[in-house]
Amino acid sequence: MLRAELVALGHAEASEGRGMVELRGDFATVLRTNLWLRSAMRVLVPLAEGSAGSRDELYGLALAVPWEEVIRGATTFAVEVAGRGSAFPHSGFPALVVKDAIVDRLRRRTGTRPDVDRVRPDVAVHLHLRDDRGELALDTSGEPLSHRGWRPRGGPAPLGEALAAGILQLAGYDGSQPFLDPMSGTGTLAIEAALIATNTAPGLGRGFACERWASAPATLVRDLRAEARAKRRDPRALIVASDADPRAVAATRRNAAEAGVAGSVRCEQRDVRALAPPGAGTLIVANPPYGHRLGRDSDLETLYREIGDALKQRARGCTAWLLVGDPDLAKRIGLRPQRRIVLFNGPIECRLLRFDLVEGSLRPSGPPPTGPPA
Repeated sequence: MLRAELVALGHAEASEGRGMVELRGDFATVLRTNLWLRSAMRVLVPLAEGSAGSRDELYGLALAVPWEEVIRGATTFAVEVAGRGSAFPHSGFPALVVKDAIVDRLRRRTGTRPDVDRVRPDVAVHLHLRDDRGELALDTSGEPLSHRGWRPRGGPAPLGEALAAGILQLAGYDGSQPFLDPMSGTGTLAIEAALIATNTAPGLGRGFACERWASAPATLVRDLRAEARAKRRDPRALIVASDADPRAVAATRRNAAEAGVAGSVRCEQRDVRALAPPGAGTLIVANPPYGHRLGRDSDLETLYREIGDALKQRARGCTAWLLVGDPDLAKRIGLRPQRRIVLFNGPIECRLLRFDLVEGSLRPSGPPPTGPPA
């Protein structure tokens, strides 16, 4: 999905790797991808890769990077570590090793010592460890791209924005058909749908680490943001977020306003059992509770059965996609999915299930019955 996004942005050369997609470009590419990518978590610029099976090897790897080209004057920096190395069971020590190498090189080359700012550094250094190998990169994003800037972090079992956008892309949503999330919670799916439908760059409401680089051209930053704002449009079809809990409806309204799409999302207080698609061919996407993070409830089996009943009775002619984290609960829906896609919501292995709710009979497809009509 991420490669498809990059191809749409004009990067046909983008190639898939392990948990990443690689492409080439200049600073404009860096900022444009941060602004527009919906399913990505970070945009990294690789600097060096090599052996990191010991403290000395990692120090030497970091020391060889020309940090003086990116950390200048009063520029602050910080080191973040991902993955796990064979010589480093904890992330704190390798981060300290890289920090020492950066400081030592800058002292020798420039005679200055940069300051560390772990909260909002001007230059974010990303170290990825895997066994006895390490890769150093510049994190151009800062906060993960999933943090769009329109809602406070935390809360009970939220669906991440990047995952929500990926689900919508897998479902083929492009804003041309009516959309409904009948269990909207804080509104993540509906808001991401509205961002797609209005062609709003998901990163338009936040800043990025690369904008604080000393070499960042201010005019280009301003122009690319203005270009993104000019590409916004009105939605072509209804987008509805409904929930039985009035607090969830209020939270969705607040978040939609913060995301700049309040006029594009209709919020309703409605129980999922009273499902009401807003038009023919509605795309229904929902993230019902799994019973993992929120605690397994004996009523969940009943809830999933009632979701299935509502889809059968009230959503004929629609397509429904449900993100389900428990296979036993999925069976209670009582419908045969036409497609299953494995996704991870944090540490939880889930299934994204597609149900085509045809008009008329809901029997499984097969040969027509024989004999006279009943």
